[in-house]
Amino acid sequence: MGFKNVRNVLLVSAMVGLSAVSFGKMKRIDGYPKRPVEMVAPGGAGGGWDLTARTVSKVLKDEKIITVPTPVVNRPGGGGGVNLAYMQSKKGNGQMLSIYSPPLILTKLAGTSEYGYKDTTPIAGLIADYGAFVVGKDSKFTNITQVMDALKKDPKSVKVGGSSSAGSMDHIQFLLMAKAAGVKNLKEIDYVSFQESGVTQILGGHIDLFTTGLSEVKGLMASGNLRALASTADRTVNGVPSCKEQGIDATFVNWRGIFANPGVESNVVEYWTEAMKEMVKTKSWKEALVRNGWDDNFMVGEEFTSFLAKQEEDSKGILEEIGMLKN
Repeated sequence: MGFKNVRNVLLVSAMVGLSAVSFGKMKRIDGYPKRPVEMVAPGGAGGGWDLTARTVSKVLKDEKIITVPTPVVNRPGGGGGVNLAYMQSKKGNGQMLSIYSPPLILTKLAGTSEYGYKDTTPIAGLIADYGAFVVGKDSKFTNITQVMDALKKDPKSVKVGGSSSAGSMDHIQFLLMAKAAGVKNLKEIDYVSFQESGVTQILGGHIDLFTTGLSEVKGLMASGNLRALASTADRTVNGVPSCKEQGIDATFVNWRGIFANPGVESNVVEYWTEAMKEMVKTKSWKEALVRNGWDDNFMVGEEFTSFLAKQEEDSKGILEEIGMLKN
């Protein structure tokens, strides 16, 4: 091979190498990351965790923020507990990120998981979503007040279903609204937990009301198969009136954030903290907030860990009130 050809090969190799390093806006920190990093949704496809994970992964890719792919992996089970236990087996491994929300705190307090947010490495709080209470299109209930009135007369008269375990988010957000509405004997309300989605149960008439995330059932509401009676926001969101607007003086915020495995190196935390800061500035991310009815809830570092600590303390009070505090 002549000198000219060797020079061309070296030049092409250098350009390829440069392209690989500078593909994303974020520079590697102490050599990290070099390989794809899993973006884990600890629930099934189509749920709130899944939507958030896929949105984050897509914006990072479309905006060319990072240097490596972030394929989405679904690891459902136990209201997020299966993935949380898996994270403990991957201590120090920076090749995995997970999306979590209030169940990260609630399941430990309620005794359905031995792990909580302190068994992860918090990276960033991202969004505030809201709960929704939906019924089938042929349901006799046309507003949330009718549901609460029925429960006041007989707490067994309405069968409620959710995707989270008893004592976790879907269950708690409904009980909070019921308590504020004046329903007594909250423990007697029939709550059925479905590991994946309760949508098929509500469509099949097996439960009377489905408590879930507002963004998770947006499509089915638009199709007319489900009717949303109320949300847990403080205002109308995506055309759904809040419980507060219907005379129930309570709200519930379903925050979602991103977490690394426990014990990861500081360069992992630094890299993803900076990546999230870049992501939330983009037009793509801001459009996703509007499209999904999410509110901005961005925080990192001490602000995020302090927020989680406060959420844990507040949640203890909630669970104690309804007799479900275990830890």
